[in-house]
Amino acid sequence: MAEMTTAATVERVTKFRSADLNDLCEAADLAIRDGGGFGWVDPPTRDVMERYWKGVLIVPERHLFIARLDGVVAGSAQLVAPPRNNEAQAHSAQLTTSFVAPWARGHGLARMLIRAVEAAAREAGYRVLNLDVRETQRAAIALYETLGFQRWGTHPLYANVRGQNLAGHFFTKDLTTTDLPSVQPLTEAPP
Repeated sequence: MAEMTTAATVERVTKFRSADLNDLCEAADLAIRDGGGFGWVDPPTRDVMERYWKGVLIVPERHLFIARLDGVVAGSAQLVAPPRNNEAQAHSAQLTTSFVAPWARGHGLARMLIRAVEAAAREAGYRVLNLDVRETQRAAIALYETLGFQRWGTHPLYANVRGQNLAGHFFTKDLTTTDLPSVQPLTEAPP
């Protein structure tokens, strides 16, 4: 029997292709329902979700990366530049809204998304990449630590989910170090 291969890719998006917006909304909805809501506890209505993603594309400081599994959008991450009036922190950017739909996990998409955001941040001249994450996102935390992010703090009342307070962890990564991970080109699947 022939072995099936799965094509996993990551790309930066500046406009949505035909089914991309629908696929992205579906993937986000599933990730939110699975507890990885990047702020949302319950998925918003479809029109709100679509407006959110369309809005991301028109904000100059936000750069959207999407992950595809066999051509279907399965996750995303954003690189967010600091506000232009913040000269003191112009050297650092934020990694945010990082998720992979439950059906697409286990194919390296999260790692590929983070590395793509890191590469774009370095290319843009940022020296530091910051992120924050709920304590319940254990797999994400382990991945960030594996990729060299350092936890620098914990906020004990970071989020409130269904009446329960959850801690959140803050991470940073120095992008100027010489021990850079090898980065796959954005549109190629890993071997």
